[in-house]
Amino acid sequence: MSSECILSGLMSVSGKKVLHIDRNPYYGGESASISPLEEVCTQTSLHSCTRVYKRFHVPGRAKSLGRGRDWNVDLIPKFLLASDQLVKMLVYTGVTRYLDFKVVEGSYVYKAGKVHKVPSTEAEALASDLMGMFDKRRFRKLLLFVLNFKEGDSRTHQDIDPNRTSMRELFQHFNLGPDVMEFTGHALALYCNDDYLDQPCVQTIRRIKLYSESLARYNFSPFLYPLYGLGELPQGFARLSAVHGGSYILNRAVEEIVLDKGKVVAVKSEGALFRCKQLICDPSYVPNRVKQVGRVIRVICLLNHPIKNTHDANSCQIIIPQAQVHRKSDIYVCMLSNAHYVSSSGMYVATVSTTVETSDPEKEVQPGLDLLEPIDQKFVSVSNTMIPIDDGRKSQIFVSRSYDATTHFETECKDIEDMYRRMTGSEFVFGDLRRDRDGDEEED
Repeated sequence: MSSECILSGLMSVSGKKVLHIDRNPYYGGESASISPLEEVCTQTSLHSCTRVYKRFHVPGRAKSLGRGRDWNVDLIPKFLLASDQLVKMLVYTGVTRYLDFKVVEGSYVYKAGKVHKVPSTEAEALASDLMGMFDKRRFRKLLLFVLNFKEGDSRTHQDIDPNRTSMRELFQHFNLGPDVMEFTGHALALYCNDDYLDQPCVQTIRRIKLYSESLARYNFSPFLYPLYGLGELPQGFARLSAVHGGSYILNRAVEEIVLDKGKVVAVKSEGALFRCKQLICDPSYVPNRVKQVGRVIRVICLLNHPIKNTHDANSCQIIIPQAQVHRKSDIYVCMLSNAHYVSSSGMYVATVSTTVETSDPEKEVQPGLDLLEPIDQKFVSVSNTMIPIDDGRKSQIFVSRSYDATTHFETECKDIEDMYRRMTGSEFVFGDLRRDRDGDEEED
C-alpha cells in the first residue's frame, strides 16, 4: 500500500507541492508487487534448470510457472475490508478510477487442526461446525445485538454501558464460552491478541459491525483485493498526486536529510539538493529516528493447487488464533491466484506470516505452511518491525511504521490517520479533500 504514497497523494489533493523520491525502481516500497517473475528470479543455467531467486537468495529447481509477465508477486499482501476507512479514502479521492478490485472468495478460521468458514450471518452461524447447538443460539443473539447497536441510542444497548463494560463481560452476558470468544475476537473483530477482552466492548462492537457491513456488500467475504496486485494502490495514488502537480523520481538514492536547527530543510540526492518544509518517509530512510519493537516472518509460497477445505477458493484468508497453536500472536495465511491476475493460470500465491516470538521463526509458521502442502517453491523473509521514536512535529520528519504480520490494513489505516494528524494539526476529514472532479477528468 505504501503509507508514504497515500499521504503524498492526499497532500497533493490538499494543494501541497509534493516531490516523491524513491530509491527503488518501482512504486510502493515494501508493499510492492514484483513483476514479471524474472524480477524475482533469474534462470542461471538452462541445462541444470536452476533458478536463483534474486530477492530472497534462494536456489531451487525450475518449475513450470508459466509466462513471467503473468505474475505479480506481492511482498506484503494485505486485504481491504470493503467498508473500511481506506476504501472510503480510495473512493472519495477518485483513485478508484485507476484501479480495479475483486472480492476475495472466502474468510476462514483454524480450529483443532481444521479450517472452518467464518460465520458472520445468522444462517452461517446456525450451519457452522465451530459451535455446538446452544452456542449457536447464543452467538446469534450476540450478533443481532451488535448489528442493531447504535452508539447514540441507549435503547439499543440492552442496559449495557458500552464504554464501561469490557468485551469479556459482554461475552459472559450472552453466556458465550472460549470457542466463540476466540473466533469472534480474532476472525470477525480481527484482533491480533486477546488484550481486547479487558477493554471497553464498544471498540469490538465497532469492528464486528465493520466486518459485517463489509460482508453485506459482497456475500462471499468482506475483503477486496486489487487486480494485478497490491502495488496498484501506490501507483494509483502516484497518478492522483501527478494530476495535482506532484512529481515522482524513482530509482534515485537519498544521501542525506539536511536539518537546520533540528528541522528538516532539504533532502540531498545524488548531489542535488531538494528543499522541503516537511518530509514523509519509511523507517529505512532514517534509522536514527526509529526503534525496533519486534520482528515479522513472511513465507511466500508458490502452489499449483488451491488450499484444502476452502471449497477450492481462488482466493482466501485463513486466521490461526494464537491459542490454537500455543502462541501469543496469531498466524495469518492469505492466498491469491490468476483470478486477481497475480499468477499464471493454474498457479497460486500464498503467504504465511506472524510476529516472531522465538529464535526459530520458520518453525513458528509451520502450522500455516502445513495447510498449503504440497508447496512448489517458498521464499522466507524475516524483517524488523520499526516505529518512530518521536511524533515528528519538531523536526517535521514524519516516519511511518513498519508493516505488521496481519493480512488486513487495520494498523496501516490508523498509522496514516495519525501521520496526517501530526502533519496538519487536524483530523483527517473527507470534506477537506473536496475538489472539482470534472476538472480532474479533463486533466486525465
